[in-house]
Amino acid sequence: MTKTLLRLNTSIRGAESLSHKLADQIQDRLSAETIAVRDLTQGLPLIDGTWLGAAFTPAEDRTEDQKTQIALSEALIAEVQAADTLLITLPIYNFGLPAALKAWFDMVARAGVTFQYTENGPVGLLEGKRAVVAVASNGTQVGSELDFATPYLTHLLKFIGITDVQYVRSDMNAYDAEGSAKRAQDDLEKLVA
Repeated sequence: MTKTLLRLNTSIRGAESLSHKLADQIQDRLSAETIAVRDLTQGLPLIDGTWLGAAFTPAEDRTEDQKTQIALSEALIAEVQAADTLLITLPIYNFGLPAALKAWFDMVARAGVTFQYTENGPVGLLEGKRAVVAVASNGTQVGSELDFATPYLTHLLKFIGITDVQYVRSDMNAYDAEGSAKRAQDDLEKLVA
């Protein structure tokens, strides 16, 4: 059983989206004790040079302005650190991630906090967590050469230390809604609470 679930909603269609509805089914199946929801559908501020300066300044040396600049990043990271499972809605837009999800990763992937550089390359620091992804698309088949979303998301999660990633697919809806529903149901059946 999942103890603490962090759900990231990313579809601009909100509760009407297929990825959101699929995530509802996953959430019911995971039956978490505590659920936190982060709605990214209104977007996040993009990181810039001022933000970067704040991120690379030791916490005890940050100015008040730098503390303000980095506050949202700190809150987002704390949410991930507190969760043992992430439930991510992933509608595929133009073969890739929603911009808000990319902006979320830009704020969460921080050297010395969620990953570190080593002589053998970067190592994620958020180990022992799981991610379940409700992926939906109208025309992109998950795992095809046109799917840039799921390999990239898997890489980003691994980069911060989350290597246990499972996808529940509802893809190719515009071409085969019935087959898409069956794939989603099959993936849900394989999902371990």
